[in-house]
Amino acid sequence: MENDLILVEKKMHSHSSDYHTNLQQALDHLIASGGKRLRPVLALLVGKMLGAETERVITLAAAIELLHTATLVHDDLIDGSLLRRGIPTLNSEWSPAATVLAGDFIFARAAELAAETESIDVMKIFARTLSTIVTGEINQLFSRKRVANRQEYYKRINAKTASMFVLATKATALLSEANGEVIHNMEVYGYHVGMAFQIVDDILDFTGEQVTVGKPVASDLRQGIITLPAIYYNELHPDDENMQAVLDGNFYNDLLMTNLINSIRNSDVIEKSMNEARNFIEKGVDTISEFPFSAERDALIDFAEYVVDRDI
Repeated sequence: MENDLILVEKKMHSHSSDYHTNLQQALDHLIASGGKRLRPVLALLVGKMLGAETERVITLAAAIELLHTATLVHDDLIDGSLLRRGIPTLNSEWSPAATVLAGDFIFARAAELAAETESIDVMKIFARTLSTIVTGEINQLFSRKRVANRQEYYKRINAKTASMFVLATKATALLSEANGEVIHNMEVYGYHVGMAFQIVDDILDFTGEQVTVGKPVASDLRQGIITLPAIYYNELHPDDENMQAVLDGNFYNDLLMTNLINSIRNSDVIEKSMNEARNFIEKGVDTISEFPFSAERDALIDFAEYVVDRDI
C-alpha cells in the first residue's frame, strides 16, 4: 500500500489558492502529525480486491482521512486536549472559534474530495457518516446520566468509530462493480472491525501508561465516560461504592477515581472486554473469508487480527 498511501497524502495536501494561508498551514500540520492511516488502508485494500478504479479510491481514501482529521480537531477542542501523538493540538495554539472554523474547513475539504469520486451513492454515505458522528457526540455531551449499559455503549462507539470504518469499506465497494451482497458484506466487515477497534482503544485507555499514551490512564472514566471495561466491572461488582459514586457523577475525586481504576485494572474485566473485541473480529472476518482468494482479502483478514493484537 505504500505507493498508493503516498498518493493519498498528496491528495490530502492538495489545495486551491483561494484558501487562507493559516488554514492551509494548519491542515498541512495536522496531516504531517501522523497517524496509522488505517481507514485509507482499508479503502485501498477493498478497492484493489474488488477492482475499483484506483484514482477514485485514492480520492475517496483522502476524503475519509480528512473527515477523520476534522473530527479529531473538534474532539481535542471539546476535551481540552493539548497534545495528540505528542504534538500540540490546534486548540492549544488557536482560539476556540478559530479551531472550530478550521475543523469546519477540513470537513468541507473532505466533502469536496468525496464529490470528486462522482458517485451519488458515495456522497450519500459520506453525509450520513458525518451526521452519525456529530449526533453521537451531541448525545454524549447532553447526556446528564452516566449509564453503564452495553447497548448504549455499542451505539456510542458505532457513531464514534465503526461508522468511519464502514465508510471506508462500503463506500469503496460502491465504487466497484460489486453486487449488492458483496457491498453488504463489506459493510458488515467494516462495522465489526470498527467496533473491535474502539473496544481495544478503550481497553488500552486502562492498561496503558501515561508516558506512553500521552494522557492520564483511564482518561475517559475521569471525564465520566463509561466504556466497556467499566461496564463489565459494574456488572460484576454492583456494590462497589467507588463505581456507584462515579455513576452518580462524582468523578472528580482523585482518590476515589484512583482506587476504582486500580480495581478495574486488577480484575478480569480487561480480558472479558478483549474477548468481546475478538468476537467482533471473528464475525467481521467470517463475512469475507469465503471471498475468492487474493492478497488483498488476506491482508484484510490480517488487518482485522492486527486490531486486537496491537499495542499503543
